[in-house]
Amino acid sequence: MTARDADNGLPGIASAPLRAQSHGDMQDFSSEQAGENLRNGDMPSAGKSILAFDHVSFAYGGGSHAGVQDISGGIETGEVILLCGDSGCGKTTITRLANGLAPHYFEGSLQGHVEVAGNDNAHTPLARIARRVGSVFQNPKSQFFTLNVTGELAFACENFEMSPEDIRSRIDGTAGDFRIESLLDRGIAQMSGGQKQRVACASVSTAEPQVLVLDEPSSNLDARSIADLRQIVRLWKKQGKTVLIAEHRLYWLDGLIDRAWYIADGRIAREMSAEQLHDLDVHERQTLGLRPVTGEQIVQTLGLTDRLTSCDETSWGAHSKDGAYRISDFSYTYQGQRVPALHIAGAELPQGMVTAVTGFNGAGKSTFARCLQGLDRRCHGTLIAPSGERLNRKRRLKACFTVLQDVNCELFTESVLYEVLLAQPQERRDAAVDILKQLDLQTYADRHPLSLSGGQKQRVAIAAAVASERPIIIFDEPTSGLDMRHMEQVAALIRRLADMGRTVVVVTHDAEFALAACDRNITISGGSIQDAYDLNAEGSRKLVEALVACAE
Repeated sequence: MTARDADNGLPGIASAPLRAQSHGDMQDFSSEQAGENLRNGDMPSAGKSILAFDHVSFAYGGGSHAGVQDISGGIETGEVILLCGDSGCGKTTITRLANGLAPHYFEGSLQGHVEVAGNDNAHTPLARIARRVGSVFQNPKSQFFTLNVTGELAFACENFEMSPEDIRSRIDGTAGDFRIESLLDRGIAQMSGGQKQRVACASVSTAEPQVLVLDEPSSNLDARSIADLRQIVRLWKKQGKTVLIAEHRLYWLDGLIDRAWYIADGRIAREMSAEQLHDLDVHERQTLGLRPVTGEQIVQTLGLTDRLTSCDETSWGAHSKDGAYRISDFSYTYQGQRVPALHIAGAELPQGMVTAVTGFNGAGKSTFARCLQGLDRRCHGTLIAPSGERLNRKRRLKACFTVLQDVNCELFTESVLYEVLLAQPQERRDAAVDILKQLDLQTYADRHPLSLSGGQKQRVAIAAAVASERPIIIFDEPTSGLDMRHMEQVAALIRRLADMGRTVVVVTHDAEFALAACDRNITISGGSIQDAYDLNAEGSRKLVEALVACAE
């Protein structure tokens, strides 16, 4: 398996016909035959599950992934089903069984039956499954096959050999439904994460599959993009589509789902209605390791309601006694542009504290993080240390360690343990093992980092940051793909870094994580600092409203 495959970095299921065609699956499967198949019994009869699992167990070949055991359950046409549970519990495997990637792409041992519209996936060509099931992966750019939006929307239809007139009609209709008319013919590479997610959803919708499968679709999105994603799922529900969503961040799904399957150790440990999931008390939800279902529950879970009535609010937002790193005249202008994409005259990052950097996609947060670390020669400005030392770009490179949003770009070695050892100033095996234990990674010490799940790889990168012992640690969306328990572990570890005197900067869209880990917030908009405040009770509610409310 390649590194790209290991992180769901596969072509979208809309592209599966192309892969299948190379194996001969498409040789007699034209659009006319697809329509004929649907008319001749591929659609389930009334009251019959469109997606059914019958005592399904799956173990990956070579034992490289945890699989699932004895999964049974039916999903009716038009239902929206949530798969929730800890990272590695089997959610992604269930999505792969639903869209046929297991066992057709991911080889392994399969027992039981997975049926879509009455057809057994194990005995159905992947190209034919793709006609009924469309998938959107956690990282949408990994499933694009063309360079522009129009071509991407046409791609699956072309592989199904639809007529040019039909394809054009479908593109126009889908672009209108998804409100992406202005994106047609634009290059995909230059788009924001939210725009790419909308294009990915639209591209699988153009072929009009009956079932949509989404794996962690909100993990890299800001509040506006999550609100758009919510409207997309609402549209699919209105159209009578069946939607299967594996997700950790739950608040945006409140009022959309019909049922939730709670997965533990590869099994459906519990089934809940939407109302039952919503009404879980704090203790039970935390016992299950689930994130809050509403913005108000986020506030309640973190105890901020009590802080509202506390008189001692100054201690929460007090500045570090150890001083602060001061930013002076940071600016960045993209090549070929005249107007700076980033201009920050001044700001403070208190030493021994955690500062959240928030804002919508395209606001300049990642550019700010690059300037802070000195990664780009076009970045201008100075960082002044608490000691008064002026840190130019080269000095900042040695003082900062960044955990990137796409962790695949910074995992280099053959094992998880060596990834941590590589980051240490001086190799200390015992210390590296201890860091892995803190992040529940000790059992993966000898595994190749790129064979792990997205959330596990994220924790490996964080372990390397801890091991680096650098004074400034920058995290770019550190909770992408993390469940509640591991999010809390990462938050606790970041708090520990601050207690050790490290200055921590966290670029995030995750309100739950920001409130659990951070002391202050800086909001960036249009490349400038729009707001800065302490995360006391008032500031915490302000942050929740900014990052959550518009997506509920």
